[in-house]
Amino acid sequence: MQIRDLPHADPGEPDVRSGFRFLVWLFRRQLGGQLRAVLYGALHMTGVALLPVAAGAAVQAVIDESGRDLALVGAALLAVALLIAGADGALHRAAVTNWITAAARVQQLLARRTAELGGMLTRRVAAGEVVKVSTGDVEKIGWFVESFSRFAGAVLVVVGVCTGLLVYQPELGVVVLLGILAVVLPMLPLLPAATRRADAERAKSGRATELASDTVAGLRVLRGIGGEELFLSRYRRASQEVRGASVHSARMWALIDAVQVVMRGLLLIAVTWQGARLALAGDITPGQLVTVYGAAMFLLFPLRIFQEAAMAFVFSRPSARRAVRVLSLRREDGDAVPAPRQGDGPPALHDPATGLRADGGALTAVVCGDPVTAERLATRLGGHAPPDEGADPVPSAELDGRPLDDMPLRAARTAVLVQDKDPVLLSGTLRELLDVPSSGRVTVDRALEAAQCADVLAAVARSAPEGGDVLDARVTERGRSLSGGQRQRLALARSLVTDPEVLVLDEPTSAVDSHTEARIARGVRELRAGRTTVVMTSSPLLLDLADAVVFVHDGAARPAGSHRSLVATDPEYRAVVTREPDVPAASPPAAGTTTTRGTDPAPSPAEESV
Repeated sequence: MQIRDLPHADPGEPDVRSGFRFLVWLFRRQLGGQLRAVLYGALHMTGVALLPVAAGAAVQAVIDESGRDLALVGAALLAVALLIAGADGALHRAAVTNWITAAARVQQLLARRTAELGGMLTRRVAAGEVVKVSTGDVEKIGWFVESFSRFAGAVLVVVGVCTGLLVYQPELGVVVLLGILAVVLPMLPLLPAATRRADAERAKSGRATELASDTVAGLRVLRGIGGEELFLSRYRRASQEVRGASVHSARMWALIDAVQVVMRGLLLIAVTWQGARLALAGDITPGQLVTVYGAAMFLLFPLRIFQEAAMAFVFSRPSARRAVRVLSLRREDGDAVPAPRQGDGPPALHDPATGLRADGGALTAVVCGDPVTAERLATRLGGHAPPDEGADPVPSAELDGRPLDDMPLRAARTAVLVQDKDPVLLSGTLRELLDVPSSGRVTVDRALEAAQCADVLAAVARSAPEGGDVLDARVTERGRSLSGGQRQRLALARSLVTDPEVLVLDEPTSAVDSHTEARIARGVRELRAGRTTVVMTSSPLLLDLADAVVFVHDGAARPAGSHRSLVATDPEYRAVVTREPDVPAASPPAAGTTTTRGTDPAPSPAEESV
């Protein structure tokens, strides 16, 4: 796998039973790249290990006054230098490729899971944690994948050098081998404590990221109510907790470093003392002493790689666990594939939990006294909402009698589109924003006109290229440069362009004025003629234009009727729509009666045409 081949055609199905198993799965998915990196690492380490041998041979050649041996050593050093340079470059390339390809694989898996879960993701995992996993945690996982290949190559060479020393100079070889064990073993009891501290740091860091994300998302609201200092103080406390956890973790690694420095120094002292004693006794030549001492010095280099690999493993484990927590989320979708829908007419939508039924091809308005109930109902109608935890499973909404949970995910998403109460606008141009999968029946211009987006186009036209199309104007992240009503109408236009068989709108006009709302209501009705449309609303302007109005009270849908008839006959419905709980029953308003949004029934058709 090369970097130019990214993204992966298929990132695979990860093993999400644990963070460690996920790391093992990543290695198996790019085994070829890992083996290449191990080979290059072993060649590089072998070249470095040969330098002490060459140095010892050079010293001995000078002592023996042999110019021929010295020339041979020089040629050998040149070959070793070329080997080190070539292997080091190849190792770096292979290791970085492994790092990037592993990180890209994890990011693709996260993107795929996010797309599958949709709005359900942030109901199960905090948004800050998702951000942390897709940024810092991906880097930590890639770091461990990259360091492991260098670690494996170093292990092979260290075993080879220690074996060679035992054969070359048994006494010094034993000293070096015992010294290596003395350097490595004291680090092992400290690693669990370092892991726990790294876990605590990751948890606090994720919390701080979540707070920062929430603060940025609600900055406009915070400024409106004067709550900036409250959230800033919370973030300061979270930031200080992260700093404290980082210092606590760093102290453990400082202790590990100190132990390593001390043990390495003791190893060099032991080798030097033993080697000098043997040289003075005439048991070894000066060249052999230089070789052994150089080999001991060399072994300190792979030992630092061992420590780096241990650090990468400690930091990658909590990152892998966080990634697994997101990747293990699943929708409760059945495997059954439904039969093709019978008939060519628009489908009807039915919610068994409440008894709500939206007839095919009709504009059905749904009124709920509780906004939370309305939001849950809207998401359930699109097949998005999971069963409530701790409660009995809620039956799936049905499309022409077929449960949405039993339909293939792609088919369900194509048939039913739900626009949330707070739709998200991604950054990019207007053209990119409105370039969504669609039937082709509704053009962008018609959708923008029906959603009353003329002022939205004027607002974003300032960022369009000079003399260019307004659709090439850019929309900032989440549409923050637009007002709430403008974002709402732009999202509505996007939904209308899609033109699904069933469109569910949750309070699509809650942020616009009455005059604009009346025009939007007429535009949506005309554009969605012959399509099944469900609108969750309590606005009389929308309710008066609906083909049927359903009132959901205490979790049950009452028989459908017209807005005017329900106002006259159902006091609880009238209380929700008019916001006047004690208003007495009254006959339908006469034509020409003046009304206001949210206080009286909708104006008559004669007034709406004025």
